[in-house]
Amino acid sequence: MLILQCSREAAYQIPQPTRDLSSPHCSDPFLGFPLAFLFVEILGYGRDAGRVEGSEGARGVQPRPGDLRVGIALCDGGSDLSHLTGTISGPVATPYEGGTFRIDIRLPGGYPFEPPKMQFITKVWHPNISSQNGAICLDILKDQWSPALTLKTALLSVQALLSSPEPDDPQDAVVAQQYLRDHQTFIATARYWTETFAKRISVDIEEKVQKLVEMGFPEDLVRSTLKSVNGDENMALEKLCSS
Repeated sequence: MLILQCSREAAYQIPQPTRDLSSPHCSDPFLGFPLAFLFVEILGYGRDAGRVEGSEGARGVQPRPGDLRVGIALCDGGSDLSHLTGTISGPVATPYEGGTFRIDIRLPGGYPFEPPKMQFITKVWHPNISSQNGAICLDILKDQWSPALTLKTALLSVQALLSSPEPDDPQDAVVAQQYLRDHQTFIATARYWTETFAKRISVDIEEKVQKLVEMGFPEDLVRSTLKSVNGDENMALEKLCSS
């Protein structure tokens, strides 16, 4: 999990990256620049602060406050800063509610001037997401990307897409046809896939507490934070980092 301490003022003044983000070292004036840059991206400081832009690329959808649960971590706990894993919670009042969806994130050499490459790891039944390989059809990940956006914005936009499918611009034609022609079957299938593939496997709360305490956070604060986010480790980590 990626942990950094830096002030908002310092983070906001970080220049645009000029190096391969896969390298953990750099010679820029700001010590450990790639790590600090990703810290800004994950928490959204100085830019969108978790806001989903009302643009065509984000499909103009504003998730409800209770839906805004996203997280980002280094892939498999590794050290490659260009390979991350995102998580989003299924929006309420959708067939994806109650699910936790993992997303593979790859940062190209030109990031943030080039969009991040994202695809679902968790299988999902949705017109704009491939049921075969998890590819995502979303303008903000293509020509509507802007360097002013963050990874958090992108994840929130993907989450908003779960709430508002666009069957007329599909990634998976089979799912889109079912959505348009037999909507009740689509809902049942999407809910079944959520139950089968996206329900989070329960992890003992003490294990989560131990992991976060080992990262340097006080145990009492860890326990109260985990309780406030219903045991969601990613949300707890974000709150602990921003407090």
